[in-house]
Amino acid sequence: MTTILKETTIQGHGLMKNKPCSVKFFPSTSGKIRYFINKEGSADISRDDLEKLCKDGKTEPFEAEVDNVLSTDHCVVLGNKKHKAMLTEHLTAALAFCGIDSIDIYMTEEEVPALDGSSKQWVELFEKAGIEKHFFEKKKTYTVKEPVYYINGKTSLVVLPSDELYISYAVNYEHPDLNRRWVSYNPKQKEEIIEARTFGFYKDLKKFQMLGFARGVNIDNTLGLQDEGYTSPLKSDLEPVKHKILDLIGDFYLTGVNPLNLKCQILVKEAGHAVHVKTARMLKDKLIECK
Repeated sequence: MTTILKETTIQGHGLMKNKPCSVKFFPSTSGKIRYFINKEGSADISRDDLEKLCKDGKTEPFEAEVDNVLSTDHCVVLGNKKHKAMLTEHLTAALAFCGIDSIDIYMTEEEVPALDGSSKQWVELFEKAGIEKHFFEKKKTYTVKEPVYYINGKTSLVVLPSDELYISYAVNYEHPDLNRRWVSYNPKQKEEIIEARTFGFYKDLKKFQMLGFARGVNIDNTLGLQDEGYTSPLKSDLEPVKHKILDLIGDFYLTGVNPLNLKCQILVKEAGHAVHVKTARMLKDKLIECK
């Protein structure tokens, strides 16, 4: 079980609704990643304050796990009957890269701050707070007892047993750099995955904003795809495809097993959050610990 050494806080604006939100992280020994939402509160609270909010019924925690996914329409939305948290995927991916599997997340809004549109600032936040294991144990690895797959038309996601982790993600967008392109995950270049920003077609931005989405999108947190080129320089080659791998890691962590600890081949073609989550639901029951 791994958590952070001390409490830490960060502020930002949501990508969808552009509302300001504060997030406070508490070390935890629960062995779970839990969200606590309190839209009427302040981020400046203590552990005792949080426990009192729960006792008074002002917040009801929910776990970051696949059975609590409410929606994948524009981002991953986790929650229960009373509360929800939107755009959780980049935060969850950061927890995976940091190996954190036990933490309490207190939010004053229902949308996780977009920050720079990647997992980089989340990872930096946790590293600054310090990361510790509560007890010594050998690192557990997992595989699948049989192939897990989702195939629907041009979209496919296949998980196969393997001797090591291998991820290959293919896209086919109407963009000269992203037509029939693919990227494979390399642990030695994980920083390129962590810093890969969310993206979208710049021509569609006004339409989405008129519909009430993407109101927090700006040049600092989203990579805009233009007819040729991008709205800002790439941080690395094929950054949008690397962001798809980041999303996949965040979504697969909702199985309860860190996908970076899998001994599997994961082959993905033209998928997104909906397919990631559907496959994660199947994967959850097929995972076995490696001997």
